Amino acid sequence: MYPGVHAVDKPAHQAMVMAGSGRSISYADLDRRSVQLARVFDSYGLSPTATVAVACENRLEWAEMIWAAARSGRCLAPVNWHLGARELSEVLRASGAELLLAGPASQTALRGVPEAPPTLAIDGDGTLPDYEAAIEAMPADPLPRERLGGRMMFSSGTTGTPKGILHPGSDIHPADAPPHLGRYTELFDLDGDTVYLSPAPTYHTAPFRFVLAVTQLGGTVVCLEKFDPELVLEAIDRYRVTHAQFVPTMLLRLLRLSEETRTRYDLSSLRVAITGGAPCPHEVKQRLMEWWGPVVHELYGASESYGNCHIGPTEVAAHPGSVGRALTGTIHITDPDGAELPPGEIGTVWFEGAGAFRYQGDERKTQASTDPRGWRTVGDLGYLDEDGYLYLTGRRDQLIISGGVNIHPQEAEDVLLLHTSVDDVAVIGVPDEEYGQIVHALVVPAAHAAPGPELGTELIEYCRARLAHYKCPRAVEFVPELPRGDNGKLYKRKLDRSVTRR
Repeated sequence: MYPGVHAVDKPAHQAMVMAGSGRSISYADLDRRSVQLARVFDSYGLSPTATVAVACENRLEWAEMIWAAARSGRCLAPVNWHLGARELSEVLRASGAELLLAGPASQTALRGVPEAPPTLAIDGDGTLPDYEAAIEAMPADPLPRERLGGRMMFSSGTTGTPKGILHPGSDIHPADAPPHLGRYTELFDLDGDTVYLSPAPTYHTAPFRFVLAVTQLGGTVVCLEKFDPELVLEAIDRYRVTHAQFVPTMLLRLLRLSEETRTRYDLSSLRVAITGGAPCPHEVKQRLMEWWGPVVHELYGASESYGNCHIGPTEVAAHPGSVGRALTGTIHITDPDGAELPPGEIGTVWFEGAGAFRYQGDERKTQASTDPRGWRTVGDLGYLDEDGYLYLTGRRDQLIISGGVNIHPQEAEDVLLLHTSVDDVAVIGVPDEEYGQIVHALVVPAAHAAPGPELGTELIEYCRARLAHYKCPRAVEFVPELPRGDNGKLYKRKLDRSVTRR
């Protein structure tokens, strides 16, 4: 199914609503406007499988942009609208986009991009062709041929400039396409009655794919303009949200709301709360389920769609800290030489039997992600237990080697995040003459905390009471903020540079 069907069956049903403003789009309007936008693509002379880039804040227009591409055979490339001119220029060039749909923030950055593709401005100042005027100038007659489009997602850029990951379309009518989320559709009971809350930026893989999947099925997407913990609760209550998706840092912000705020809203409609994007500390999931009930599911995957894991609420207690078992493919853990490791041994995470992907314009990285046996990796480290559950410990490029011992910073980060005086934390290795590297914590203190040597000592002791001493920071440095993306991921490359220069 797809909006063209829902426009006939339930034309007035809300396809998407913005939680803050209340603006919404019905399936009748989504069908009409996505057809008109597809005709705009034709008017620009785009090739049948052209890439259309979108750099836009969370707005109602996302629904029609997604489906204009999905029903016209084009490839949609969601781009981080926070990028400055240099990075935006690199991403657009690498994507090969023939057209750009730009929100207000990206229009500012575009002034420094000398070779940008033709651009339509959403809420522009008149210096670029207007998105709304272009749509309204087009007829809404059915398209002569509809073909399922693809997507080009971008890596988070945690270790460099974001890389485009191409997932091409296919020569089938979008109404005949299988459920976009495959096994997740049945696992989470997604259907036409689903009300899905999307509090994260739509340009990220998981929100983008869930918006596509829910509107494919005829459900309703409730989208937050920007994450705010109390607005999440308000939206669940107001719109009777059935499904929601978060990154772990969002869940921590929710848990830190006052008891008065937490009990102000009726959350009884919520059946599924999904966390992903980064491993979620076990205690966070436990505390959330004490509040929301047994609704918390954790997913593990990547923009590359190289494999998927899931762990549900009934499995958490028996496998604390795990991101679950493979839903697709078979997981392998290998040492640096490619030899497979037994359960309990940490190594590189590979998936066998996963779908192929490639990094647009970076053949070397594409080759490095593939094992001669056909397995694929994105560079994550972890281990399996005897039951096949995966536990992540970090990334290869973030491993701390101190005195010849491998230290995975995520362990200390997960512990320190649970301290009431810590708002955010990053654990990194800094150069040391004797050990090569030593463990160093960068902490954003909570609003009520008094940063200083006393709190630093308290945090180190708190960590040592829960982890082996060698895994804990030797020093704590207090900082006003960390370079964390709005997808919850930490850009440690920026931290490494700043600390090394001291």
